[in-house]
Amino acid sequence: MKDYGRYIFWLDYFDSELKRSEGRRVPLSAATRAPALAELSEACRRLNLQPQLQPARHPSRPGKESGYASVPKSPPKHALLLKIAKELSTVRGINQRHQAHGTKKQRGPVKV
Repeated sequence: MKDYGRYIFWLDYFDSELKRSEGRRVPLSAATRAPALAELSEACRRLNLQPQLQPARHPSRPGKESGYASVPKSPPKHALLLKIAKELSTVRGINQRHQAHGTKKQRGPVKV
C-alpha cells in the first residue's frame, strides 16, 4: 500500500551513467557512477532520514536491477535529493578509501 507520508528516491536518480531523459534527477556534478542500494542507505542514515530500502526495478528501466529508499517527507523534495546526492558521493569516497587501504569502516566514536 502506498505511503503518502514518505518520499521515494530511486537509485537511478543518482546514476551518472544515465541521461536526464533516462531517469537521472541530479546534475552530473552531483551524480555517482552506478550507485548501490547499500550506499544509498548509508547516505540516508548519515542524514538521519530513517530510510526503508526496497530492491526493485525502476519502471522506466525494466531490464536493470535497481532499488529505492523511502524516507519521511520533509519538503522540498528536490533539496533533499541534492543533499542525498552529496552524501552519496561522500559515502562512495569513504568506501573507496577503506578498500584501498584494506581497512574496515568504523561505526560510532573512536575510543582512545
